[in-house]
Amino acid sequence: MSDKTLELAKQLIERPSQTPRDEGCQELMIARLTPLGFTAERLRFGDVDNLWATRGTAKPLVVFAGHTDVVPSGPREAWKSDPFKPEVRDGHLYGRGAADMKSSLAAFITAIEDFLVKHPRHKGSIGLLITSDEEGPALHGTVKVMEWLGKHGIKIDHCVVGEPSCVEALGDTIKIGRRGSLTGRMFVHGKQGHVAYPQLANNPIHRLAPALAELTATEWDQGNADFPPTSFQISNIHGGTGAENVIPGRLELVFNFRFSTAVTDADLRHRVEEILQRHGINHQTQWILSGHPFLTRGTALIDSVRRAVKEELGVEANPSTSGGTSDGRFIAPTGTEVVELGPLNRTIHQIDECIAVDDLSRLSRVYRRILENLLV
Repeated sequence: MSDKTLELAKQLIERPSQTPRDEGCQELMIARLTPLGFTAERLRFGDVDNLWATRGTAKPLVVFAGHTDVVPSGPREAWKSDPFKPEVRDGHLYGRGAADMKSSLAAFITAIEDFLVKHPRHKGSIGLLITSDEEGPALHGTVKVMEWLGKHGIKIDHCVVGEPSCVEALGDTIKIGRRGSLTGRMFVHGKQGHVAYPQLANNPIHRLAPALAELTATEWDQGNADFPPTSFQISNIHGGTGAENVIPGRLELVFNFRFSTAVTDADLRHRVEEILQRHGINHQTQWILSGHPFLTRGTALIDSVRRAVKEELGVEANPSTSGGTSDGRFIAPTGTEVVELGPLNRTIHQIDECIAVDDLSRLSRVYRRILENLLV
């Protein structure tokens, strides 16, 4: 199992599928799935390739979800080996996507292969939802596939997302939910002028500063038993003409909320606008809601995943809602039970991204055991 999972991961990594390109990764997966009795639907929306593959039609429908696209490699000379020429050294597999998340994709396939050898007449059905648009804008990927499934009356019962979830050891953390993400792009208007004559200008940086101090000091909520408190972070700020003697006429600010179920995006928008109005800020704000928070609790899927981790790895999986967003935010609103389990996340998006070679076969075994817990 170790060899075939490793070899498939290598084949996926050597395809330079920088988002939103798939570069044949899905076809490689289809070639392995078709002989197993899977029907593959190739779903292209915009410039994004998506795959919906299923075996069987009975309930429950257990789905593995993931993405073939990767983030840019960064400067290739900074890598010890070519990021798109997978290399094993010191017990680790190196390459862009090794942890996020081509190893998970390989483990999905080999887990299914091994499961079907042992249980060809299993109950329920198995599916894969694969996109090439998770690392990008996420406009034509999983969200569109979920719309397509809804139009065709297809309901996923249990979904395991292969995002890298673990911290110190494989299996130590599973994601049972994620915070919502709300971004604001604010344009603050003033009046340009000479720095020597501030009375004839209106500096938007100065005007915004007190309001910004209040925004950064505000407690938006206290979180709850499942989520930490909502956080507000400024990610970009720009003002000025580049000249040292000119007061700018406009300031651009980008900020983000990672918010819990203790508050809504509408609440956050209202409170921000209230603070800005109280300070008399002349502004416009463009709001981008990337996803609502979601949470899976007390379900058969969580029990099955935690039991599989314990049985195969001897590890107690810690349920968590930390981290950024994932495509689980598009799947959970349909009532699907969603749990994320994948490799260690310590090198994702970094130079020399890697995964321990031994974790490839171990992850495959856990995925196979999840199928057994749910479908046997």
